[in-house]
Amino acid sequence: MKYMGSKRRLTKELLPIILKDRKEEQYYIEPFAGGMNMICKVTGNRIANDFNEYVAEMWDALINRNWQPPNEVTEEQYNNIKSNKSNYPKELVGFCGVALTFGSTWFGTYARNKRGTNYAMEGRKNLIKQIAELQGALVFSGSYDELILPSNSIIYCDPPYEGVAGYKDKFNHVEFWEWCRVKTKEGHKVFVSEYNAPKDFEMLHSVELPTNMNAKHKTKPTEKLFVYCG
Repeated sequence: MKYMGSKRRLTKELLPIILKDRKEEQYYIEPFAGGMNMICKVTGNRIANDFNEYVAEMWDALINRNWQPPNEVTEEQYNNIKSNKSNYPKELVGFCGVALTFGSTWFGTYARNKRGTNYAMEGRKNLIKQIAELQGALVFSGSYDELILPSNSIIYCDPPYEGVAGYKDKFNHVEFWEWCRVKTKEGHKVFVSEYNAPKDFEMLHSVELPTNMNAKHKTKPTEKLFVYCG
């Protein structure tokens, strides 16, 4: 699924590093699962979480309730859903808020182009492709620091990037990095994607990629993978 900050292009680079020493039955957890583009390429025990309850409900409906997204959503319908979220099923709100918005920002401008692309149909097709790979995954919605984590889990974090606009909610980066430290000390393996990290985190991998997350970037930002080194 197209999603702000998606790591779809990086799965082949990141997953071999993250899963290198994974043991049988060990849980793989994404507290910021978003578009599920990483976790859908992982097998075995998996937990996906997202703070956006509408997006999480969309994934749960798709995986566990055979929900089918609409083939078409007009701009009028989109704007009505945007302004009256409580009047619609959460899974539909989640779908429209991401799949039908320009740049995949949460309920931004209604997506359109000169070719007349049907973004609802395109989003539906993308989601259906992922569902087969997500069977058995547990889906939750809430804050990352409220997740109940099985012991010795592998945790991959793709949080809102510091200094990047367009995310649905404000995010406390200082508290997040401290949570990563604590969870590492508890025995979990915590990996974080970001542009930068505190000095007590080690960079394992980096790659330059084009991005539409922040038009202010004059050069390609460098995506990095970090772990706490103490």
